[in-house]
Amino acid sequence: MKKIIAIGGSNSEKSMNKELALYTANQIDNSVTQLVDLNEFELPLYGIDLENKQGIPANAIKMNELLEQADGIVVSIAEHNGSYTAAFKNAIDWLSRIDQKVWKEKPMFLMATSPGARGGVTVLESAKATFPYLGGKVVGDFSLPTFYDNFTPNGLKNDQLNEILNQKIKKFKAAI
Repeated sequence: MKKIIAIGGSNSEKSMNKELALYTANQIDNSVTQLVDLNEFELPLYGIDLENKQGIPANAIKMNELLEQADGIVVSIAEHNGSYTAAFKNAIDWLSRIDQKVWKEKPMFLMATSPGARGGVTVLESAKATFPYLGGKVVGDFSLPTFYDNFTPNGLKNDQLNEILNQKIKKFKAAI
């Protein structure tokens, strides 16, 4: 059985990106999904002085271990002012101090969504460009615009978007 890690790149308790990542990861047959909720992996703001004084936080080590055990990773990234959320970027910073290949060369499905019509496209493009340098084997990407109009816990309301998502999920399945 495959192990899929689902990460919503936000520390919002009601994160739409966490919801989308979890939904997508759960579409993978013969797998078990492990949700990495950034609220359950609180980390101090990264700084070299803090690292030198206190070392790597236990939550960063625990998150790194989960990524090592994964067969595939689904990340849906929230966009704050065109970039990653502070909590998500901070987690990446800590993880990179353990292993520069944060994503462990695992197959990744990158996603983004937002309430707006662009669906987090700016941050998604940034992740697609930079994650391979951090050990991400990006095999698919998807942006869901106007989350509240297009998403339900049972799937996407828009048939065309649903078909696109399902095709990209198939490609991700094949990679894991």
